[in-house]
Amino acid sequence: MRWTVHGESDLYRDQWVHVATADVELPGGRHLDHRIIRTSAPGAGIVVVDGDRVLLMWRHRFITDTYGWEIPHGSIRQGEKPADAAAREAEEETGWRPLPPIRPFVYTQPSPGLMTSEHHIFRSDSATYIGPPKDAFESDKIEWIPFDEIRPLIDKQHIVAGTTLVALLYLLINR
Repeated sequence: MRWTVHGESDLYRDQWVHVATADVELPGGRHLDHRIIRTSAPGAGIVVVDGDRVLLMWRHRFITDTYGWEIPHGSIRQGEKPADAAAREAEEETGWRPLPPIRPFVYTQPSPGLMTSEHHIFRSDSATYIGPPKDAFESDKIEWIPFDEIRPLIDKQHIVAGTTLVALLYLLINR
C-alpha cells in the first residue's frame, strides 16, 4: 500500500545529512508526522576476495560505542563512478588496491523506512598491497578473514554493520 506525502519541512541540514519531517497519510486516512533522513551522496563499498578470504577492517563506531569487522566503504564523490569510489575507499582505508575486474556485487538500502541511503557494493577477486592506509584513523587492524570464520563472527556480534552483513552473507551464498 502506497503512503501519501502531503508536505515536508526541514528540521536540519548540513553538508552530510538533511533531516526533514513529512506529513504522511496512511491508507485508511490516518496521518503521521514521519522523520526522513536524506544522505548527501550514495555510498560505495567493496568485497575484496583472495581465494577463500575476504579483506575486513576492525573498527570502532563511536555512535554505538562498539567494535566490529567491516568491508571498506564510503561516499561517492561528485562525478565519481561508484566502482571507482569503492576502489578508492579500499585503498584509503586498508592500503590494498583492488585489481580489475571490479564488478557490481550487490545493492542495498540499509534503512529505507527512515533514510535515503543507498550502497553500491562491488567485488574484486584480487588486490595488491600499496602501503599503509592513507586513512589510518578508520580502523585498528586490517585482516584477511577466512570465509569459514564469517558466520562465527556474525554469531559473536563481531560483524553487525548492515551493509557489511548484506555483502558478506551474499558472498557466502554465492561462493
